[in-house]
Amino acid sequence: MKKVEQLTADKTSLESYLKGQAWLLLNEKITAIEIPGAGNMNFVIRVKTRERSFIIKQSREYVEKYPQVAAPVERALREAEFYQLISKKESIKNKMPKLIGVDKKNHVLNLEDLGNGVDYTFLYQKNMHLDVAELEEIMTFVAKLHKTINTKTNKARLPNREMRKLNHEHIFIYPYLSDNGLHLDDILPGLQEVGLAFKEDMSLKHAVKKLGDRYLEDGKTLLHGDYYPGSWLKTEDGIKIIDPEFCFFGDVEFEIGVTLAHLKMANQPDALVEKALKIYKDLNAIDDLLCKQFMAIEILRRILGLAQLPLSFDLEERKALLNEAREILVTKGIS
Repeated sequence: MKKVEQLTADKTSLESYLKGQAWLLLNEKITAIEIPGAGNMNFVIRVKTRERSFIIKQSREYVEKYPQVAAPVERALREAEFYQLISKKESIKNKMPKLIGVDKKNHVLNLEDLGNGVDYTFLYQKNMHLDVAELEEIMTFVAKLHKTINTKTNKARLPNREMRKLNHEHIFIYPYLSDNGLHLDDILPGLQEVGLAFKEDMSLKHAVKKLGDRYLEDGKTLLHGDYYPGSWLKTEDGIKIIDPEFCFFGDVEFEIGVTLAHLKMANQPDALVEKALKIYKDLNAIDDLLCKQFMAIEILRRILGLAQLPLSFDLEERKALLNEAREILVTKGIS
């Protein structure tokens, strides 16, 4: 089995590695190493020299934020495939970091540094609102991606099955296990008891399973795969989109459902959530009901699952969101 070099923020060993990849010139020295934001999945650093800066990202056999959680080690290579698929599509490519280099053996990407941007997770704080112009930019990008790269326009495929399996487990299975090791009361007192009712709801679990099966099927459209505020970067050059490692060819309804769920969980006005869907629909076709069903799935998994968000909602507000999600899945029904 090949030996993978585990990168660290040690300047000497990193310099040696980068020169070995020809990503640093022989006489070029690292002047600083920084952490560009709070990443969850991967080892990510910003490398600065006197001449330039760039981002190094390595995927490992575990989630960087949760080392006890296993993850597909080659996920960075799937991200590289995404960048290669969009490489000739200027309007999409220009909104994402440029792929400078790939080290397949060690699962490392060398990416363009987009500067000191901040992601949009600040939206989860109280009284933070997304500007309509920003919403237009975010929804237009994803609609263009879907319209431009799909099975009608492209012969290449990107199944990304291992990452889909991981995501499927965390979205469709883990939140509904009676004893999954997650103590929801540690997140918010009273949430454990609230969650119990959803774990014991067989009608809900049936609906969730059907959508989970659909998520695992190959679809027709290239998806970013994790299109939420943590993947939107506010920079001096406008909004940029990052971290497409969960990418695959699937249903657009999954992608947009996730986005709408996060707008709701960020307590954005209902009118803005509907506006997001309208902007998308003006550019690309979508099944409204299926989209809302995937939206409901994402709300449930984010409140009851492992990948928690810094939500500003109290217990009653979370309960109301969970009940709304259940109603979409059970009352409106999936046969």
